[in-house]
This record gives sequence, structure tokens and C-alpha cells, in this order.
Amino acid sequence: MKENLGKMGRDKVTGFEGVIMAHAIHLFGCDTYMLRPKVDKDGKLPDGGWFDAGRVEIGEIVVKPEEVQTGKKGGEDLPVLN
Repeated sequence: MKENLGKMGRDKVTGFEGVIMAHAIHLFGCDTYMLRPKVDKDGKLPDGGWFDAGRVEIGEIVVKPEEVQTGKKGGEDLPVLN
């Protein structure tokens, strides 16, 4: 759900943790969250992962979506399309 964007999430099965960056509602009813972890000890940004909503424990907000908004439309890793 949109209110969970920017909160910390943890997959109950694998222990994978990260900020909830996206929420997807799939055609056949499956909801998933995209978790993006913090940079690693070498300063590299690890890949995020998609997890079924029922597997994700939702924690406290760590970043408010409005704190990272820009004037341009586009996605995290997508080019801006006009």
C-alpha cells in the first residue's frame, strides 16, 4: 500500500531488509513490495528484491516520499520519458 512506501521492510522468510521503494498489484491479485537495502560496507548499492506482501514485516518510516521528490517524472532506474 502507498502508506508503506519509505518504511523499512523485512522479508520473514529470508531476512532480507530494505526500504520499501515500490508496491505492485498484479493481475491475479498478488501484491508485492520492492525492498532496496542500504549500501554495503564497500559503499556499493546492492540490488533490491520483490517480495509478496504477506512475507514482509513493515517497520518504521525511514524516508518520506515527499523528501525525495523531484520536478521530473521517471522511475528509480528508468529514463525520463516525455
